[in-house]
Amino acid sequence: MDQNYLSAEQAKNFISAVFHGLNMPKADADLTADMMVRSDLVGADGHGIFRLQQYAKRITENGINLHPQMKLLQDAPAIALLHGDNAIGHLVMHKATMLAIEKAKKVGIGWVGCSYSNHAGAASSYANLVAEAGLVGLYLAVGSANHMAPWGGIDMLLSTNPIAISVPTGSGNPPVTLDMATTVAAYGKVKMKAQQGEQMPVGWMIDKQGKPLTDPNRSHEGMLLPIGDYKGYGLSLMIALLAGCMNGAAVGSKLVDFNADSQAVTNTGQTVVAINPDFLGGTAHLIADTQRMVKELKASRTLPGVTEIRVPGESSARSKSKRLTQGIPVPPGLLKALNECAQLAGVKPLEF
Repeated sequence: MDQNYLSAEQAKNFISAVFHGLNMPKADADLTADMMVRSDLVGADGHGIFRLQQYAKRITENGINLHPQMKLLQDAPAIALLHGDNAIGHLVMHKATMLAIEKAKKVGIGWVGCSYSNHAGAASSYANLVAEAGLVGLYLAVGSANHMAPWGGIDMLLSTNPIAISVPTGSGNPPVTLDMATTVAAYGKVKMKAQQGEQMPVGWMIDKQGKPLTDPNRSHEGMLLPIGDYKGYGLSLMIALLAGCMNGAAVGSKLVDFNADSQAVTNTGQTVVAINPDFLGGTAHLIADTQRMVKELKASRTLPGVTEIRVPGESSARSKSKRLTQGIPVPPGLLKALNECAQLAGVKPLEF
């Protein structure tokens, strides 16, 4: 069967129509759709339109507030705490990111924490928004379900807890962007494997006896492995403290698994930081030296069999360029899920 594709505009329009059909205000539906498609364009397929069915389920079961009254619980020149009022995470994080950028332009840095948010898609979406404003972006989040145990343990008390850092490289150039989960694989990739009827590679998950788990349909029986063994565990914990505990958001045993519960308030915690290079060595110097560093890395010698040295964010930039032309892939399993969303929302299904 030939692969089906949606243009970015078609994907945005479809997502927005589904959300609006489920009674989300049109402006909010449009903004959420735009942020979701950002994930698809850079190849973060587990965080974009793939999540629409899960979001729709939470909306229909009143797990997401469609008419939030977000408010600042704390607000100082360089730092703030935003209460998301259980809005869909994309709206909360977009508001937080814009506020962080505003603060950084004024005083050099903007640190905005969030509580009572929800899953917000790919971490890079928000770090890159900051970089697009000519600033350095940092994003931390508590994942939306516990899938990792402390190093050496079996009780799942930690999540994939992603981190993203984005550094601008000048007008018209993609930023250098690191976006990674603190587990070997994000749980969205496990869900995609299940939807597509594929097995997981050895090394993603283990069962409670420490043996490899490769069947994504049995993922509930096991746990994701941290990157770098105990180092990934430590990084996940520190992100939980900074994006969760410090914001009054849920962590550890208080975390709600949004994969299993579509009704409970998740109180997801996230933090976005914007840093203004002009208050340090200067934006021009940062961009010039970053470009020099990238050129040195790209030109460096390789091991046998290696054809190219890549820098963080390069694959995402290539994916974006390709998908803006070719479109976003929609495999059969995803198409079926999307058209179930269309039926639920009373909108026209996708046809190819």
